[in-house]
Amino acid sequence: MKNQNYENHIRFYPPHHFVFYPLIFLLIGSSVYYIVSDSENRVVFSFITVILVLVCWLSFMTRQHYALTNQNRIVRLEMRLRYLQLTGQPFDETERRLSFSQIAALRFASNEELVGLTERTLAQNLDAKSIKKAIKNWNPDHMRV
Repeated sequence: MKNQNYENHIRFYPPHHFVFYPLIFLLIGSSVYYIVSDSENRVVFSFITVILVLVCWLSFMTRQHYALTNQNRIVRLEMRLRYLQLTGQPFDETERRLSFSQIAALRFASNEELVGLTERTLAQNLDAKSIKKAIKNWNPDHMRV
């Protein structure tokens, strides 16, 4: 696997991103085409289009919600364990002072950088993008949802 960094850390799920969504958008496009070109069945195709758009939206929101909720819990647990292992101190107080996006960004920092970057984040209130850009030795996550 190639090294993970800020530029390439986004991950796709091929069946969903490259099969389901293109297919649903093709069906929506076809349905819109028939709304415009078939005046006799315009109402039917309008209804079909609305249903397809709702299915697409619901599938996206449900998939994202379940996956991200679970992933967020795991990220918090991972950071609690890493911080405890590196500092001997619980992460609770630090965790309360950080937003989840900051915690998620910090998890990409190597063990050598994590404590210092966490302190810098607390002192300077760095946002997630700034935290990720500050990481010199990226700790890859090849299992992201």
